[in-house]
Amino acid sequence: MTATNDAFVTFEKVRKTYDGRALVVSDLDLAIAKGEFLTMLGPSGSGKTTCLMMLAGFEHPTSGRITLGGRPIDGVPPHRRDIGVVFQNYALFPHMTVLENVAFPLSVRQVSSAEAGERARAALGMVHLQHLAERRPGQLSGGQQQRVALARALVFEPKLVLMDEPLGALDKQLREHMQYEIKHLHERLGVTIVYVTHDQGEALTMSDRVAVFNEGKIQQLSTPRELYERPQNAFVASFIGENNAVRGTLKSVGAGACEVEIPGGMLRCVPIGAGGVGSGKLVSIRPERVHIVEDGASFGNVMPARIEEVIYHGDHLRLRLSTMGMGDFIAKVPNARGNQRFVEGGELRIGCDPADCLALDVPTNG
Repeated sequence: MTATNDAFVTFEKVRKTYDGRALVVSDLDLAIAKGEFLTMLGPSGSGKTTCLMMLAGFEHPTSGRITLGGRPIDGVPPHRRDIGVVFQNYALFPHMTVLENVAFPLSVRQVSSAEAGERARAALGMVHLQHLAERRPGQLSGGQQQRVALARALVFEPKLVLMDEPLGALDKQLREHMQYEIKHLHERLGVTIVYVTHDQGEALTMSDRVAVFNEGKIQQLSTPRELYERPQNAFVASFIGENNAVRGTLKSVGAGACEVEIPGGMLRCVPIGAGGVGSGKLVSIRPERVHIVEDGASFGNVMPARIEEVIYHGDHLRLRLSTMGMGDFIAKVPNARGNQRFVEGGELRIGCDPADCLALDVPTNG
């Protein structure tokens, strides 16, 4: 998606370099709709946080333009952008009470103390912490402190809220709970949120759309379902969810279907990318789309496999297989009670539908 005149936030041909040579962000075009929850997802150093800091005003583009509500903001200082920001480290004032922390953005905007207190209590109510208004941050848990930081970012009713790895310091269970808290708060308030994370689970759970970053560029901008079901290149397929990448050569291609020659046979696949017959392909197959072939079962692709390892995961078993030239091909199968038929060294046949096999172009770096 490129920048459009009616978008709420736009990046137009934005570049950022710190040394004048290497581009941290390269020719970024991005449009974010009003009320949207957009996540910038990618590994460390991919440019996502730099984009967030430029939008907040803490960094400046080397070239290009950023607009908010149709107006360029490159020369607008951070405190005048009407943007709420939530960081991973909370950045709460330890000497202030929870209520004073939340009211602080209103006091610097010269809101009367009575109105600031009333609005701060209402903001604490949104995150279910009004009963802790008189405590200090040091008396709260990590999850409670993050809620306070969120209330503080929302109390002055900003046009836009930016979140930079806000749940990174929390344990797994609390992090998952806070994902739903933020998602539901967004749904109630309708505020525009730009969220930065390297956690794909967060991105898939919370977002309307996800921009997957790598090496300063957006690799794909799609809904969570589209990203997972139809990744557009090998990087996105490997970064979003678990993925088996089988190397092969494109042998034939037609309307929406192709055949890829792999070690031990041929796979019928869905072609994605521009490579022609004879080009190298990486066939993406999700582990949960791999089936154990029973008598009478029919699949478009069937291959022999040897079980190298069986790992117990409670509701499913994770099988590491040797097949299609790989020694670490993964299949996830439901764990039926008393299921003892999968043993290391065992032989079986696996099957997958052609619609679940995506033939992607091999990256230029190999």
